[in-house]
Amino acid sequence: MSHRANASSEGGSGHLRGMAGRGRRVVSLVRRSTRIVWSCSRRLFVALVVLQLVAACALALQVLVVAQVLDGILALEDTGLGGQLVWSVLALAGLMALGSVVAVAQGSVRRLLGELVARSMAEKVQEVATTVPLRNFESPEFFENLQRVRQSAMSRPFQVTQGLFTAIGALASSIGVGAALVALYPLLLPLLAVGAVPVLLTSRRESALEFRFTVEQTTNQRERAYVNYVQTSRDEAKEIRAFQVSPWLRGRFRALYDSYLVALHRHLGRRLRLATLGQVLAGLVLVATLLFLVWLIAQGEVGVAAAGAAIVGIRALQGQIQGLVGGIQQIHESGLYLDDLDAFLRYHESTISTVRPDPDGMPSFVGARLDGVSFRYPGASVEALRDVSIEVGPGEVVAVVGENGSGKTTAAKVLAGLYDPDDGTVVWGETPYGKLAEDDLRSRIAVIFQDFVRYAFSAAENIALDGAGPDARRDERGSEQVRGAARAADIDGILARLPHGYATRLSRMFDDSADLSGGQWQRVAIARAFYRDADLVILDEPSAALDPRAEHALFTSLRETLDGRSALFISHRFATVRGADRIYVMDSGRVVESGTHAELMAERGLYAELFDLQAGAYFPDGWSSSAP
Repeated sequence: MSHRANASSEGGSGHLRGMAGRGRRVVSLVRRSTRIVWSCSRRLFVALVVLQLVAACALALQVLVVAQVLDGILALEDTGLGGQLVWSVLALAGLMALGSVVAVAQGSVRRLLGELVARSMAEKVQEVATTVPLRNFESPEFFENLQRVRQSAMSRPFQVTQGLFTAIGALASSIGVGAALVALYPLLLPLLAVGAVPVLLTSRRESALEFRFTVEQTTNQRERAYVNYVQTSRDEAKEIRAFQVSPWLRGRFRALYDSYLVALHRHLGRRLRLATLGQVLAGLVLVATLLFLVWLIAQGEVGVAAAGAAIVGIRALQGQIQGLVGGIQQIHESGLYLDDLDAFLRYHESTISTVRPDPDGMPSFVGARLDGVSFRYPGASVEALRDVSIEVGPGEVVAVVGENGSGKTTAAKVLAGLYDPDDGTVVWGETPYGKLAEDDLRSRIAVIFQDFVRYAFSAAENIALDGAGPDARRDERGSEQVRGAARAADIDGILARLPHGYATRLSRMFDDSADLSGGQWQRVAIARAFYRDADLVILDEPSAALDPRAEHALFTSLRETLDGRSALFISHRFATVRGADRIYVMDSGRVVESGTHAELMAERGLYAELFDLQAGAYFPDGWSSSAP
């Protein structure tokens, strides 16, 4: 008996602890979400609280006025129709209209506040997605977390606060809820139908306004979605880091959102005025209907059901209790998504640099190298790089060749500072990358990848990618720096002949734009690398989409274009690397050979084998490696 009592006591204590834990969680969720909403707009937050209180007070006053109306109606036999009853009826109609208008206003404020919260959370997600180490995008766990917060981060924090408002409003309204009704005379039904006409007409007009607003904002919404997509997608992640373009992209996103919010504010104002007009007209019809009802009662045509008020009050109270429970449920449900969002935002903590930049700035470029570097992608069973050493000296043009999957592109990403090695070191001169400020390092390296991004922005913006937002983006002809990079990539003439020159948007996604061929896009990407005043230029398959003539022109003029800068380029076409100062041959994640073209051909190793295979395709009658 004692054991059962103790077990019961322990079970009861555990239940109480569980309830206390859930209570603390609700308080924590409410505090966190309220802090987020408050930071987005204190004015709208306060307005929503005030409207919630006004709605609760209006409902409570309705109950009191209904009681006065019923008292007056019941006393008609003795006192007749008096002014007090008429004023009570007017007050009731006014309170009902006020409640309807407040409900519409609450919807408008919620929508505006919800959009502000959505923008704030979108920017937080963008900041994490564009600053976390690139390695995270190779992790399924990170990518799944990113996909979830894309869908939930925009709305869930506000939904927790909205659940709180719903629960508080239902609780406040429950305190003042009462019930009173009169039995309706059949002839009142047509009058009540007439009262619905003004609201029906204004509602139809509101729907038309909403549809027109949606159509007008379609382009803005699509561009916002695109800019958001660019900042949070895997394929674009490396270029955004390499060109430090995330500040400009976030600024563009904010400007688009600001334009949308201005239009939304005007739109909601028009809807609110229409809704107010409809409710006022409906209120006037309601006044006439109630006065007619009073007259019918005075004439003895309709009897009053004394229990009506209690029945309606019970039903209303039940609805408010359901609202209270629903609000708490909404807090709990949204809290699950908030935990997921918090886990994603914590990725940002790993990006906070502890490096103290050299007060004298970046060291002068005297070369960069991989020294015994090994690297494995998250979840991979084998290393992508194994003890790789590659060096690029000042003014040198260095090539990396090898078959697909040999590790060439991974080595380029590590040299660009986009991946941290698992073993070995990467150095700028004699300074390890880990001791350099990340932004300083990336500003001195220009990178173009084989899978470069085709941004749906103007031609000038596609070339002038950096975090500063140069005037070239606003110059219809393109600045001289942009055009100089385009000339070096042999694309200036084509871009200048576009409908709006360098200001032409390069995409078929939007109106008044143009697109380029694959080879032309590749030249734009090459110009993007040349635009940067970088010490080291890394080109990953820069001629993959170029025709033979354009490819020959690119590599024969590469040294002149670089003007003393260093370059590392990756190529599958061995004929393009013959003029490199040094060639590294990679196989299965290792550097297996290095030297000049002549030296490697003389060794008769993997390089010579692959070179002969490619050259043999152009000489079906036979190929001699002794050919020049």
